Amino acid sequence: MRTFIILVVGVALFWMARYFYFKPSYIYGEQLPDFEVELLSGSTLETKDLEGHVVLIDFWGSWCGPCRKEAPELVKLYDDYNDKPIDFEIFAIGIETDRSRWLNAIEKDGLDWPWHYSSVSRFKDPLASEFGVRQIPTKFLIDEKGMIVAVDPTLEEVRSYLEERSTD
Repeated sequence: MRTFIILVVGVALFWMARYFYFKPSYIYGEQLPDFEVELLSGSTLETKDLEGHVVLIDFWGSWCGPCRKEAPELVKLYDDYNDKPIDFEIFAIGIETDRSRWLNAIEKDGLDWPWHYSSVSRFKDPLASEFGVRQIPTKFLIDEKGMIVAVDPTLEEVRSYLEERSTD
């Protein structure tokens, strides 16, 4: 019996530690942190550039099966809401080690939005570190005022949020 209790406590502690390790640094209701990055296009993107847009910050990787699987739905979401009733944008942050593989994935998956960034340093990327990202996909939904309104929302939850905003 004692061995069983120790096993149960050990498993519980493992899952609690895992939860806190993978939990992103920012939560609902917090202001987006200040940042400045050079995009794939060569232009600069700063926190202030996101104001006035509803933005889905998407940490993803060309090597991530779940990330690639959701790409068609992400493309549809972008096409349905970009520059329509509200200005919806996606800021895709590649958690990568291979720039050419990242570029090929963007092209193959049809990720046609303008805001793509990767430092090609995987989870050591400055934005991944700032946001506390240790697994992908990880997403943050940001409102027009730069407030985090959802952490790791499903794409259905993002669509629902955009629907609500477009009828306001």
